[in-house]
Amino acid sequence: MATSHADTNTLARLVRRKHDCLAQLLELGREQQALVAEGDLNDLLRVLAAKQRWLAVLQETQRELIPFRDQAPAERKWASEADRQQCAHLLKRCEAMLGEIVAQEKQSELTLQQRRDDASARLQGMHTADKARTAYVTSGGEPIGQLDLSSEG
Repeated sequence: MATSHADTNTLARLVRRKHDCLAQLLELGREQQALVAEGDLNDLLRVLAAKQRWLAVLQETQRELIPFRDQAPAERKWASEADRQQCAHLLKRCEAMLGEIVAQEKQSELTLQQRRDDASARLQGMHTADKARTAYVTSGGEPIGQLDLSSEG
């Protein structure tokens, strides 16, 4: 079944929206990576909330694109060859951005895991030091930080 120019205009509009969503997600992902590296959880939560909004728009756009997936590209009627090429270019760019976004997410996850593991190791070290201090104090040893300078005699 051949499509009309109106159909391909709708397709082009949806592809542009998908491209715009992915561009926003890519930029927010860059910001996310920086915030994860800095350990800035407050701003990270703000960025994640913004990403969630863009993901919702992307999901809706993907739903609207479903009818076009079953169409044969050769049967689509474009207003011009330039419009068809522009849409094809945007779709290729969308695929590239999606790959970049997935890589960003994986890197952010690895960085967060490393920060978590580092924090866990520091907490474990503090816990061990506290246990040693407590054991020393309860065993009747001299309190930490005090030096007996008295002399007998």
